[in-house]
Amino acid sequence: MRTFLPYCRLGGLFALLGALGAGAALAQDALPAASRITGVTLYPGSATVERTARVAAGSRSAVFDCLPQGLDARSVQVHSASGAVRVGDIAVQVRERALAGACATPQDERLRALEQRLAEARAETGALELAHSYLKSIAGSAPGTPPASGPGTPGAGQIGATTEALRRSGHDTLVRLHQARARQEALEQQLKALAAERSAAGQARVASVTVALAAEQGAELRLTYQVRGPSWSPSYRATLDTAAATPAVRLERLALVAQDTGEDWTDVALTLSTGQPLRSAGAPVPRPWTVDVRPPEQPPRPPAAPAPAMAARAGAPQAESAVPAAEPAAPDFTVAVADGAYATEFAVPQRVSVPSGGPKVALALQVQQLDASLVTRTTPALDAAAYLVAQLPALPGVWPTGPVALYRDAAYVGQGTLDASRPELELAFGRDERVAVTAEPERRASAAAGLTGARTERTTERAYVVTNRHARPVQLQVLDAAPVSLDAQVQVESRYEPAPTETAWRAQPGTVAWSQPLAAGASARFAARHTLRYDKELRLREQR
Repeated sequence: MRTFLPYCRLGGLFALLGALGAGAALAQDALPAASRITGVTLYPGSATVERTARVAAGSRSAVFDCLPQGLDARSVQVHSASGAVRVGDIAVQVRERALAGACATPQDERLRALEQRLAEARAETGALELAHSYLKSIAGSAPGTPPASGPGTPGAGQIGATTEALRRSGHDTLVRLHQARARQEALEQQLKALAAERSAAGQARVASVTVALAAEQGAELRLTYQVRGPSWSPSYRATLDTAAATPAVRLERLALVAQDTGEDWTDVALTLSTGQPLRSAGAPVPRPWTVDVRPPEQPPRPPAAPAPAMAARAGAPQAESAVPAAEPAAPDFTVAVADGAYATEFAVPQRVSVPSGGPKVALALQVQQLDASLVTRTTPALDAAAYLVAQLPALPGVWPTGPVALYRDAAYVGQGTLDASRPELELAFGRDERVAVTAEPERRASAAAGLTGARTERTTERAYVVTNRHARPVQLQVLDAAPVSLDAQVQVESRYEPAPTETAWRAQPGTVAWSQPLAAGASARFAARHTLRYDKELRLREQR
């Protein structure tokens, strides 16, 4: 019995240790998986985020915690690249961040780092103030008189050297003290701004995804989900080289990326896409078009006198019906890079870090060299000046509308808009000061017409002179407006000298265009005469 009891006790101890080990394994399965963001595909107003976590062999569940509250539960997908993990049901839970102690926001980490830097700055400021106070106490002691504590000051023979040493020490201490106080004030301002940002996001909620799985061996588990909010905006830079034998425009594609999801994108593979997941996936169906006869209007009835009980309650405020809050409009999206069948994407070659709530990250995407046709365009009736316009060929792929910075021969000339959806793609590169435009005074005349003088005939004459002061010919385009009658009672007759190239420029009735080459040093005159005939009793309404 003496030999059997110890073995029994050892067996019970081993059983207890085994039970504790099994419980520890289950507890380990319930712990959140250490995951990191490995890839992001950014759309207009949303993003697809991919997280990767390592699961151990024999794991039965994995938890992805501290995910953004904007996570779309319907978009959650979990898979294993190696196929060594079988995935079961997936549960998504959203709760207050205060209830998830382990879910520190990126602002919390930056706040702690900033507080540490501020503490060091305050310590340095305090030490320098202490040194400055000590120097002042030394300088305030009378020569040959010992201070309250410590050795006496130097005698009269050493006053010069001591004064110079105090001056140098005091100067260095005051300079360093000024710099330390400036750093401390800057850090305090940053701390206030970050604390305000943290308090604004402090009530945000977080999501967690629990995945039931069966891992035959250790493998990587990938979680992808859609989150609303992040976006990117496009911008372009166009440079025109007028000195080249063949005019060309160098077009650069740029993008500004920003996100405020509550999780930092650190060293991720970023892909920018023109896809529109937030838009409707199908075209609208037309509504039936019905026509009916409106019933005759009934005379309004006099309002009935309110009942006493109703009158008593007339002044009482009425409860407002609950109206569901409209979803926030998706940010304007205007960028594209690489061509695809139905969308254009650009995979950024380098890893990118975009902090949540931080500054926008600018990315240079691509550069294209485009042949251009130069046109000197003027509208003398509105502006007696000529402008240089570069007409570009149709661009391949998707080019969303976006702002473009314009440079002519490396000189900045202003801002414009790149709109590749227009049938004619062109960019204006500022005024052409070597093309002079003169608008002659407009002449008007009005007279009675017809046998009885019952009709009015009104005539307007305009003329413009354009002179090319370049040492080379230019392709000139002069635009003008002609009256367009919207009523058969008003007759319009227009005569031009020379004949215009188009009387409905770009399918706009009433927009006249003269297009012709203009030799170096040459001048050209363009004239238009418009005659309106209508009954004298008519009153015209004109819009220009």
